[in-house]
Amino acid sequence: MLGWALTFLVVALIAAALGFGGIAGASAGIAKILFFVFLILFVISLVVRATRRI
Repeated sequence: MLGWALTFLVVALIAAALGFGGIAGASAGIAKILFFVFLILFVISLVVRATRRI
């Protein structure tokens, strides 16, 4: 999932450099959403792993 977020971030940066504002904004928004989803799943995974060790 983090790979997808980085992919959309790269697409957004390339689109912004070429002047495609709409595509850049959409890709940046998707990258941001995917990053936060990844972050939430990572924290949940850490909590579950910590509780299983006890």
